[in-house]
Amino acid sequence: MQRFKSWILPIAILLGIFFHEYIIVLQPALPYFIFLMLYFSFNSLDIKTMRFSMFDFWLLLFQLTVSTAIYFILRPFDDTVAQGAFVTVLAPTASAAIAVSLILGANISMMSTYLMACNLMVAVAAPLSFTLIGAHSDISFWNSFFTILGKVFPLLIAPFFLALLTRRFFPKANDYINHHKSLSFYVWAISLTVVISRAIGLLMTQFYEHRIMFLWMVAISVFLCFLQFFVGHLIGKRYGDRVAGGQALGQKNTVLAIWMAQSYLNPLSSIVPTLYVIWQNLYNSFQMMQKEKFDKKRRV
Repeated sequence: MQRFKSWILPIAILLGIFFHEYIIVLQPALPYFIFLMLYFSFNSLDIKTMRFSMFDFWLLLFQLTVSTAIYFILRPFDDTVAQGAFVTVLAPTASAAIAVSLILGANISMMSTYLMACNLMVAVAAPLSFTLIGAHSDISFWNSFFTILGKVFPLLIAPFFLALLTRRFFPKANDYINHHKSLSFYVWAISLTVVISRAIGLLMTQFYEHRIMFLWMVAISVFLCFLQFFVGHLIGKRYGDRVAGGQALGQKNTVLAIWMAQSYLNPLSSIVPTLYVIWQNLYNSFQMMQKEKFDKKRRV
């Protein structure tokens, strides 16, 4: 399974290059895939162990302020790049960050609390933000806001409450789901393949017309990956867990970010979070290698 997981990203990219015209038919199912991914993640959370702290406050503040600031900084140069950068920073923590953090030795309770907090924050902030930066500009502000809210809010919040109800009233079903967590990996793999396929399809058809913009997107995505992991490490170190801070802020739910960009912003902006997938996985691989080396030295 671990070997297969390491191949998911290159497989998704290759399928996107050669078969995006066929895979794109699965796009209408993406909201359901995202719902399932979040439901599986929330199902394993133990609410009793969660405590909102200043650690969560500073990370949330970073996401809200920096995502907005970077949009307005980049907008005069290129609005599409600015939208891509905005949605990449605003995107919540990936559910897979829990598993990676466990391998790296982070505090899972801290990670779980922030996973829940940032998803709740994005559910409220995303509709408002997309409306303010011009999504659905052909209709009034409030109609646009409630249109997006009606689609995004249930997608992010309903899995949380459904998981709570499952844990409370259907404990056997909850145990079954927790014993089959690998199902969420396959849902994630399918979702990643679909969103990357569309992004690569857009890139292949638009590359020659937007070469300069693409180069900017590569540079911005690398910068954002470095910035978010770096700041996350700093905040985490201050509150006793450097790794948890880095993963909470740096490892993004890029499937959700790409879907939001393709649904509510300029579809080309989804290329920024698509590129971000590559950099965050490369950095995670590096961290795991360093952790393995450290553990070997400690055992000697």
